[in-house]
Amino acid sequence: MMRIGFIIYGSLDDLTGGYLYDRMVVQGLRRQGHAVEVVRLPSGPYLRRLAFGLSPGLRRRLQAGRFDILIEDELCHPSLFLLNKCWRANSRPVRVALVHHILCGEPRRRWKNLLLAIAERGFLSSVDGFILNSETTRRTVSALAPHRRPEVVAYPAGDRFGSPLSIEAIRSRALNPGPLSLIFLGNVIPRKGLMPLLQALAGVERDRWRLTIVGGLEWDPVYAARARRLARQLGLGDAVKFMGALPDAELVKILGTGHIFCMPYAYEGFGIAALEAMAFGLPAFGCREGAAAETIRHGTNGFLMDVGDLTGLRSALTSLHRDRERLARLSLAARATFLKSPTWQEGVTAIERFLQQMTVRHDRLNPAVPD
Repeated sequence: MMRIGFIIYGSLDDLTGGYLYDRMVVQGLRRQGHAVEVVRLPSGPYLRRLAFGLSPGLRRRLQAGRFDILIEDELCHPSLFLLNKCWRANSRPVRVALVHHILCGEPRRRWKNLLLAIAERGFLSSVDGFILNSETTRRTVSALAPHRRPEVVAYPAGDRFGSPLSIEAIRSRALNPGPLSLIFLGNVIPRKGLMPLLQALAGVERDRWRLTIVGGLEWDPVYAARARRLARQLGLGDAVKFMGALPDAELVKILGTGHIFCMPYAYEGFGIAALEAMAFGLPAFGCREGAAAETIRHGTNGFLMDVGDLTGLRSALTSLHRDRERLARLSLAARATFLKSPTWQEGVTAIERFLQQMTVRHDRLNPAVPD
């Protein structure tokens, strides 16, 4: 049995793909018999998080846990990169970064990303190994902080709701006439690309689509308000519904009646929501930037769009509205993609094996000195 500290900001119950991944890993490791303690750090503005990392109380708290392994969510890098560097080299606990995506790779002003890169590079250079959620994230980490330390790519899964729809139900849904039901599943923040999606949809006849937006509106209230205002200015009216965050039972109903998972301009470190939608037979529209291409095969189980390609989305949606047989083929291919994907249990098993190898490696390189 390993004693594991799992460091996050906020709560595992927060509704994001990253927290879902963390939650599934914690639950899975506990089921395997390991003692996992979630260490919650205070969030807030970036400078506040940097300052908290200088607190001597944080180091004492982590040392008191007597952990074999610390899994450090990469989003906590402001509070951890200096602390990690102050730890004696090769000492316990073994520190492993769990990386969903790199903040300095998100779209924002260049000078801000350059500053973020300093802290993130420092954090990535301070750990003993990496758990990565995709090959795209692995390449991004290696480019920002070249290394030869152990790493494992443990893909997220889409089987949280099982495989709820039959082939017959998926095909029947696709062939029914009427507007295409488009599902946007993500918190309303700039990185998810909702505003360009609204601009693209404004160029498609209203009787051909409906958009349901499921995701928290509180993460960036200013951006959420701008998105609502844009929808009104574009005259989208009843064609767009902002649902906010929903419980799983409501989400299952929406995915069960949808046609297309539609987030073509979202930068994703992986994109768990797309794979979960595929479990319901929803072909996915994703962005060529980020990791969407590791799940979406263009023209087979969905479509990949370039950032700013509004015309391409309009053309693809119009084509699928007219050609329901093609929509049915894409829908069944999406379901097949989900069925071939790793499960959460398989991902947790890969992580468990990696952590055990990390502890063995550490003890081999740092044998205990007799008293």
